[in-house]
Amino acid sequence: MSLDRGGRVWHDWTMTHRLTLRFGALLTTLSFALAPFATQTAGAAVPAPVGATHGMVVSAHHLASDAGVAVLKDGGNAVDAAIAVAYALAVTFPEAGNLGGGGFMTVRWHDGREAFIDFRETAPGAATARLFQDASGHVIPGLSTRGYLAVGVPGTVAGLEMARARFGTLPRARLMREAIALARDGFVLDQGDADFLAEGAADFAKDPASAAIFLDHGAPWRPGERLVQTDLAGTLQAIADDGADAFYRGATMRRIVAASEAHGGILSPADFAAYRAVVRSPLDCDYRGFHIISAPPPSSGGVVVCEALAILQGYPLSQMGFHSAAEVHVLTEALRRAFHDRNLDLGDPAFVHPDIAALISPAYAAHLRAGIDPDRATPSLSLGGVGASPEGQNTTHFSIVDKDGNAVSLTYTLNDWFGARVMAPGTGVLLNDEMDDFSSKTGVPNQFGLVEGTNNAIAPGKRPLSSMTPTIVTRNGALVLVVGTPGGSHIPTAVLQVLLNLIDHGMTLTEAVDAPRIHEQWLPDTLYYEPYALSPDTMALLRAEGDRLTPMGYENQVAAILVGAPALGAKPVGGETLYGAIDPRLPTGSVAGW
Repeated sequence: MSLDRGGRVWHDWTMTHRLTLRFGALLTTLSFALAPFATQTAGAAVPAPVGATHGMVVSAHHLASDAGVAVLKDGGNAVDAAIAVAYALAVTFPEAGNLGGGGFMTVRWHDGREAFIDFRETAPGAATARLFQDASGHVIPGLSTRGYLAVGVPGTVAGLEMARARFGTLPRARLMREAIALARDGFVLDQGDADFLAEGAADFAKDPASAAIFLDHGAPWRPGERLVQTDLAGTLQAIADDGADAFYRGATMRRIVAASEAHGGILSPADFAAYRAVVRSPLDCDYRGFHIISAPPPSSGGVVVCEALAILQGYPLSQMGFHSAAEVHVLTEALRRAFHDRNLDLGDPAFVHPDIAALISPAYAAHLRAGIDPDRATPSLSLGGVGASPEGQNTTHFSIVDKDGNAVSLTYTLNDWFGARVMAPGTGVLLNDEMDDFSSKTGVPNQFGLVEGTNNAIAPGKRPLSSMTPTIVTRNGALVLVVGTPGGSHIPTAVLQVLLNLIDHGMTLTEAVDAPRIHEQWLPDTLYYEPYALSPDTMALLRAEGDRLTPMGYENQVAAILVGAPALGAKPVGGETLYGAIDPRLPTGSVAGW
């Protein structure tokens, strides 16, 4: 049986849920953000996770989730399904699903083997450290986020083909079948699809190749209309026929390079020919009896999560209570320190070599914990170092578990929504603006506010530092959780808080995913909070301790699968063994299983 929770259903529920939270604020001055997630009222406040028995896919679009489930039903494993979902999202979720970007895949087999595939974009060979600076050394606004100069060498096709060749079981043509059909025949847009496309309409109008597809005679597409992507179907069919060479050495590459040369970019045929995805060892750590398998550099996400967990292991978070002033204080201080180390120490491991084991060690955590004043916020600049830079948050994540218990957690991105908002004519491929994830200049924030040092400076062939955090969790050798999210620098903080909500606060999976979040990233020196995340009295206590508080919008869309029961330590429902949740913070998304 196929189980699906579409974007409009979630969107309607989210509005109702926010009204419930608003009413709750009138009833109590305690930490009211906890109330909707209390065990006694969980059934009424938050929907139960979606259950399945044989396999599950959680992604940002229902058609992509369905494509993954179809592959599982045809005997494919979790990696096969991941490839099908990724290609389908390139058609149905063009704001972040992609052929023209890159990302990371964390894989765990039922027998305990692990792998991490790095298909992050790379800087072109002609890139320089001052690529986005003027003659006086000032960063030129917008140069690293729009147009062909912002484009890094894409890695998605190479990464998916590496995963298929090494770990897949079904032919490439089968895995791409649904994506090709969706592009060739089109799919009917729902409200969420149309809303996202409308967001990019002004920039599409400036790029004829994008406008021809993503605008309807110059106007945004409307719900109920069919989006056909003939050029993308041709590109996908070429990849299905000839593999990665069709993208990196064939007509698609030539069209992208020609468009780059014609519009001030620096991509070359040699850049595409030289690109390689890399298999790495995942980053592993432990927290209260759970084993976390996450992303190593050039992702910073695993380091941030593991370093923060190591610090927080020394505090009784369950006794402190969800989003009490005490818990928020230590969580903020742990994130402040983890992001400080992230921004100053990490980078592409081919260029920089930090001691990752030391950064996530219990001894270092104890040292950092000793510097946390229980009654005062630490001024971020007192930790030393230059400031930090923003990072593209418009990514997408999906989680998969197959019938044998193999798991894939995959996050990939164009960086900004619709990337650099340019498309080489004849390809149907939107290109990334991943060059903005480098430090355009030491100490100058990027588009998402992160401030970094020299380790993430631009260099030819280098992979920019990322926050993507595809994560898998086990306990006593058994699969427990598959989780990840888009959100730029907010990615590791969201993954971390889902883990804390499940492990320390005993929430169901949907409660853990839906619960309001906070965010701290060292610089700027502020504690961000979602609506209803903090009660007025909690905010007063935090301000008295020296925290600067700033409201934020919804930055993530967590996609998660919990194995065994709807909550850790709970009982399964009927014969279901897999439980999925998709974050309601964005108006699309789907849990599908069988």
